[in-house]
Amino acid sequence: MTNDETAADGGVTLSPSKGERASSSEPYDLECGDSPLLISAPHAGTLLPDDIAARLTPPGRALVDTDWYADRLYPFAKALGATVLRARWSRYVIDVNRDPAGVSLYPGARTTGLVPVETFEGEPLYAPGDQPNDEEIAARRERYFEPYHDALQSELARLRHKHRYAVLIDAHSIWSPLPLLFEGELPDVNVGTNSGRSCDQDLRDAAAAAVAASPYSHVVDGRFKGGYITRRYGNPAHSVHAIQLEINQKTYLADGSRTEWDDAKAARLSAVLRTVCEAVLKLAGSRAPSSSSIV
Repeated sequence: MTNDETAADGGVTLSPSKGERASSSEPYDLECGDSPLLISAPHAGTLLPDDIAARLTPPGRALVDTDWYADRLYPFAKALGATVLRARWSRYVIDVNRDPAGVSLYPGARTTGLVPVETFEGEPLYAPGDQPNDEEIAARRERYFEPYHDALQSELARLRHKHRYAVLIDAHSIWSPLPLLFEGELPDVNVGTNSGRSCDQDLRDAAAAAVAASPYSHVVDGRFKGGYITRRYGNPAHSVHAIQLEINQKTYLADGSRTEWDDAKAARLSAVLRTVCEAVLKLAGSRAPSSSSIV
């Protein structure tokens, strides 16, 4: 479909570097699977409501902080029986991976809020005086944030009820370097478990070992320890294990591009991500409680 064609939902689809605009109000795409695995992609969305798009600066309309194609890095999801939840709307509309109470995920470090007003590189997203007010933020939260979390919570409950446990992989990617957020070049794969609190230690070790056996560099609970989703839903004491995988976009985007998908690079990375998911899923299953102990 070209940039001028009309999307099925009645909106106009633009190139990835310029985002998508659509009239549909659906806040997420959901594909339900039968295995205990749920893959969440909260920052892969590229839709902008027309009224918000009209107010954004050029960097905002370009959606420069999007987790480009993060959901596409898991093409094996269906083969593993995974449930996939993907936000349709851009994180610039509202960030479903931020604490709605405004609590910083990384106290003392630079970050963006529930409704971002600047890019990761410090560029303004709105003209002076045109930033969303509290009333608008509350409306966005009700329309876009809460439905995503309702779906996520419901699906995790369904999977845990069916299997006695659930594994949540929160799928992210980010450009590197970003000097305002971290020093130097980010490792290829960043495993986040809220410093070991969002999953069992053995699962964290299994994820790290799977990446360590690959050509990709990695770190565990480094600069990115897991966002609001990982921290809120990861509860190993109740057999819900959450791991955030933050991927350096250079591992799968075309050389010299910040938005162009590279089939060969992505295929190599996806093979490793599948190994990670399989290792964690297998180990979580072996740790699952008996049905009589589920509360």
